[in-house]
Amino acid sequence: MPKKPVSPLVTFTTTLERVGQQMNANPSTIALLSQPQRVIEVAIPVERDDGSLSVWHGYRVQHNNVRGPYKGGIRFHPQVNLDEIKALSAWMTLKSAVVDIPYGGAKGGITIDPQELSDRELQRLSRAFIERLGKNIGPTTDIPAPDVNTNAIIMAWFTDEYARLHDGAEHVQAAFTGKPLSLGGSQGRDAATGRGGLFVLLEYLKQLAQDSKDMTVAVQGFGNVGSWFARLASEAGFRIVAVSDANGALYHPAGLDIEQLYQALKTGGTLDQNVCYPKLSVEQAGQQTANCELISNQQLLELDVDILVPAAIENQLHDN
Repeated sequence: MPKKPVSPLVTFTTTLERVGQQMNANPSTIALLSQPQRVIEVAIPVERDDGSLSVWHGYRVQHNNVRGPYKGGIRFHPQVNLDEIKALSAWMTLKSAVVDIPYGGAKGGITIDPQELSDRELQRLSRAFIERLGKNIGPTTDIPAPDVNTNAIIMAWFTDEYARLHDGAEHVQAAFTGKPLSLGGSQGRDAATGRGGLFVLLEYLKQLAQDSKDMTVAVQGFGNVGSWFARLASEAGFRIVAVSDANGALYHPAGLDIEQLYQALKTGGTLDQNVCYPKLSVEQAGQQTANCELISNQQLLELDVDILVPAAIENQLHDN
């Protein structure tokens, strides 16, 4: 029987304690980092399109602001829970410190599958969440960002609702990152996380004196981070042999034409075996090898590839 995945919060606290002991860190520092400074839990009532009312649960955990305002994404996902958000907020504190930027760490989320909502319902939910958070967020307090299943459109709704609630306040557009360019968003923001992952990989391979050309890569998760990583890595010479979304994965040993696959995904909304677009030579195409294999997410994780990129939610890799 498979083991139950370890809670992200348990993973964080046990790792923190182990590293703290190895570094001979002050126990008081470890104790402070083990707990968030503030936990906000809210119930979010939303009127559905049919006139009924549904209530969802939302969280914002503000872990530490010693280095500056809290900073971290908001995710919409059915598996969102408080322990997960606590752990993610703590990791944001450490990430901000590692790259030496003047922010602390926070994270937020709503326990919801956004695909079950219409656009109007999703907007009502987004605005109601910001209303519930009230004065706990802001440009000098706590600056949310996109995360799993949230994007520039949702950040625009957040920003507009925040501006409505804080009419006359200064720098309201600075209350959120990841906004559309028309609202003061940053160029390159969509690709930034995937691009950063590629930069780290290239630097690692450089230190190992390994050539990245034609290295095989499997990417679990073809959302914003995974799709950008796959597109940029393909341009850099890697051979992306498999990608996945929540419904399954596509695999072809010759590699996938990631740009065509991405455009097809934008049109159809999901990965489609019939529009796999493998990168084939003339000889391969003539040998009837154009069809991709439809595999599970678990099978993708077990492929014999040079590089595995887990770009989905946490707890995907374990010993069972």
